[in-house]
Amino acid sequence: MLQHAPLAASPWVQRWTPLLAAGASVLDVACGSGRHLRWFAERGHPVCGVDRDITAATLALGPLAELIQADLETGPWPLAGRRFDALVVTNYLWRPLLPTLLQSLQPGGLLIYETFASGNEQYGRPARPEFLLQTAELLQICAEMHVVAYENGLLTAPPRVVQRIAAFTPHLPDGTPQAAWRHPL
Repeated sequence: MLQHAPLAASPWVQRWTPLLAAGASVLDVACGSGRHLRWFAERGHPVCGVDRDITAATLALGPLAELIQADLETGPWPLAGRRFDALVVTNYLWRPLLPTLLQSLQPGGLLIYETFASGNEQYGRPARPEFLLQTAELLQICAEMHVVAYENGLLTAPPRVVQRIAAFTPHLPDGTPQAAWRHPL
């Protein structure tokens, strides 16, 4: 049987991983094959992934991750009441879920989000507006957060238009406000 090498974690996710404290818990939403779960687990983070189909992630990760099978678009939020130190979302957009996702972050929690944006229809799928972020939409969603980095533009290999953000919830666990100098770039 031919074994395929696991997909690498997104360079955006890799870039902002050092902002997490050692042992910080990570939730990967729409985790797919588990590439980001593997990335964080290999760095000592407890990881949880949720997806409609967890088959590939289960095969790739085994006991390294907590995996939850759930339809995020039609079913209830399967992690009600749970909070994580970091939330990772790549190549997925379901606007009705966004407030729930942000509520799943601990105070001082980190959001790393990267998905397709308006303009991607020129390069392929997704092409429907409901699956493409509009200009500055992630900035609007994270308006109450401390934004460390934001980008919107064309990536190559393969060509695609994305929007991505790294942002912290506005307060630390003790209630003090986040400060920009706490996050080296």
